[in-house]
Amino acid sequence: MLDFPRWKYALVLILGLVSVMYAVPNIFPQDDAVQISGNRGAQVDEALKERVLGTLQKADIDFKSVAIEDGSLMVRLETPEAQLAAADALRGELKQRYNVALNLASTVPDWMEAIRATPMVLGLDLQGGVHFLMEVDQKAALEKRETAFADDVRALLRDNDIAYTEVSRDEGGIRIVLRNAEDVGRVGGIIGAEIPELLVEDGGSETELNARIREADLKAIVDNALEQNIGTLRKRVDELGVAEPVILRQGATRIVVQLPGVQDTAQAKKILGATATLEYRAVVGDGVGSAMEAMRTGRVPPDARLYYRRDRAADGSQVPVLLSKRIIASGDQLVDANPGFDPQSGTPMVTVRLNNVGGQRMLDFTTESVGKPMAVVFIERVPETRMVDGKEVRTTRVSEEVISVATINGVFGKNFQTTGLESSAEASELALLLRAGSLAAPVDIVEERVIGPSLGQENIDAGVRAILLGFALVMALMVVYYKLMGVVAVFALFMNLLMLCAVLSFIDATLTMPGIAGIVLTLGMAIDGNVLILERVREELRAGNTPVGSIKAGYERAWTVILDSNITKLIAATALFSFGSGPVRGFAVVLFFGVLTSMFTSVTLSRSIVTLIYGGRKKISRLSL
Repeated sequence: MLDFPRWKYALVLILGLVSVMYAVPNIFPQDDAVQISGNRGAQVDEALKERVLGTLQKADIDFKSVAIEDGSLMVRLETPEAQLAAADALRGELKQRYNVALNLASTVPDWMEAIRATPMVLGLDLQGGVHFLMEVDQKAALEKRETAFADDVRALLRDNDIAYTEVSRDEGGIRIVLRNAEDVGRVGGIIGAEIPELLVEDGGSETELNARIREADLKAIVDNALEQNIGTLRKRVDELGVAEPVILRQGATRIVVQLPGVQDTAQAKKILGATATLEYRAVVGDGVGSAMEAMRTGRVPPDARLYYRRDRAADGSQVPVLLSKRIIASGDQLVDANPGFDPQSGTPMVTVRLNNVGGQRMLDFTTESVGKPMAVVFIERVPETRMVDGKEVRTTRVSEEVISVATINGVFGKNFQTTGLESSAEASELALLLRAGSLAAPVDIVEERVIGPSLGQENIDAGVRAILLGFALVMALMVVYYKLMGVVAVFALFMNLLMLCAVLSFIDATLTMPGIAGIVLTLGMAIDGNVLILERVREELRAGNTPVGSIKAGYERAWTVILDSNITKLIAATALFSFGSGPVRGFAVVLFFGVLTSMFTSVTLSRSIVTLIYGGRKKISRLSL
């Protein structure tokens, strides 16, 4: 008599129910939606909701719902055409204070999402999205590095008590003008020893030197800027929640970025190109008086630069501030940033922690400057696209504002707070961008492609047809050739497909066209295990074994062959995942978990069903095989 342990029945039942639970969300459709999030200082609240409702009704646009979800206002619409019309109307109404982006909103019930029963993440070729080819501005990368070297040279000269009249960056490198000609040789030796990347040469006079970056280090600087930008872009996209982005280096100066599910190129450009950082600078002169005089006359001291405060005067005019050209510390030296509230004033703030270099600079400055003012400059660089004479023109808007000027009341180093922010939302956004890091060099988008959801849907339909056709052909062959035992194998194959979808959904794997190919391949490999078992049962019957003995022997003796063949497939999938990239890794993930689920369904699940069919009989005369 056939027997099967009860705990195995329980295991099969539990796994089957869990698989259904986590696979079902994939059949829920997504709503065409417009997502509205606040830019700096803008609030997403009920007032905004009423404003959006009024705009939609005025434009006579039908919609399903308007609700605040996860800090953003989500407008769900009936059709893609209504989605585009709503986005255009809302952009015109909300202007620059809010970001209006096209999106696909989930319709999975909240209780399912609470247990992580969510649909599979679709790749760029299935869901649609944006593809960018970005090029690093080499000239800007070198200028930024030369500016940093100029600061290092000034620090070296001060530390060695060498008088100088100018250290500035120009087209030829770093220009150094000393007060005493006898210090020229000494300075060349000090710079050569402390900053080996610089080659020091004679300048135009006996007190002048010129330092430029060595040719061997130029390529390294560009390569480092490129790699740092890749890391920064990846962190930024991860922080902002774009699922499974592809960010890869291409050639010497280019980066490929693919963002599945992002349909709005303006939103994608903001995510990728916008940089926000802080600079801490000393205030020059006697405060507002010196700054007003510099603004009125246009005469700015050579070691200073004129900035403007974010908060305006009572009459609405800008308030100028004179700040030193020397940066005390900047966002490049930031280790961590977290939003919060000032315990004294209750206003939003960002708690900042610098690295050792930045912390030491801040400690040195505050030690010498207790009682003096220090300013915090907020710098934001946002790429913009405008249509001029029917052509797309890309520009960059750089905003530099002094968000606070505070008197240094005590000595501090790497840990301190930055205040002067307009809202908690701005504090959160600034902390996010600071954590993600600033780009080592500006990037320009030289190519962009939008893969629409309609093309993605065509790929999905083609993939579904391939899976259904493959399943139907396998089902027909198994039922005709193996009869009832073939029906059992087909049901096990269906459960394998269900379990594979559940696993991919649970681990948030990204499904692409190569992934669909992996599913089709898994169907063929999964039925292979059942064929081995059934053929082994046939051999046992031919050898004169009883039906019950043939079933037992077929499953037990075929198991070792199935295990050996699947181990080699697992090794192949692991190798593809380890050494491949992009779509190859997606294929490897589907293959790996497909092999695991097929081993379970072809052996354990199918045997449980066969035992249910034949196990209750006292005597089995023949098998439907």
